[in-house]
Amino acid sequence: MNPASDFTRLRRMHERGHYDRATVHAVLDAAPLCHVGHIIAGRPVVIPTLHWREGDAVYWHGSAASRMLRDNAGGGEACLTATLIDGYVLARSAFHHSINYRSVMCFGRPRLVADPEEKLAALAGFVNRLFPGRWDALRPVTEQEIKATSVLAMELTEASAKIRSGPPGDDEDDLTWPIWGGVLPVHLAAGAPEPDAHMTGGWAPPPTPGC
Repeated sequence: MNPASDFTRLRRMHERGHYDRATVHAVLDAAPLCHVGHIIAGRPVVIPTLHWREGDAVYWHGSAASRMLRDNAGGGEACLTATLIDGYVLARSAFHHSINYRSVMCFGRPRLVADPEEKLAALAGFVNRLFPGRWDALRPVTEQEIKATSVLAMELTEASAKIRSGPPGDDEDDLTWPIWGGVLPVHLAAGAPEPDAHMTGGWAPPPTPGC
């Protein structure tokens, strides 16, 4: 991953910027989904998608018939973002309200993963990222399923993280205003498993993914 570039360097709130590999990787790994932006026929398009990371590359997948994925893999540049909200920050003034968050913005040129073995390994990594070890317990994928699925990879050549944490930044004169101030923490949590009606046997549900 390259040092901060003109695209990734923060100019406002620059103290919130992080350009090291470990921080960028940690945010990408914690985020449940990302948004990929690119240009199709001269118009901006942003798609939400599940993603996963292997080393310094981030992957996403979809139908091989998807025009958006084909255009994504056409050699043009793309911008990928991922965000986690960690809390609502309530100040004594509307102006100083904020959120605590972790976010990543990446720039690169997605490539189509054409090699069948690489594609299979990438898809296994995707499933196991959410549910460790589940891939090996599943019904093996078929050749047709592999052909019907496109996998894209984008090297993290330009990337930055932006993180806010902590209490509100109230003006000193506002600190005695008679209203509650502080942080309301927010986190993503999985609910109770809901068994499928066709399930046979007393199979235990997998552990919930880390959210």
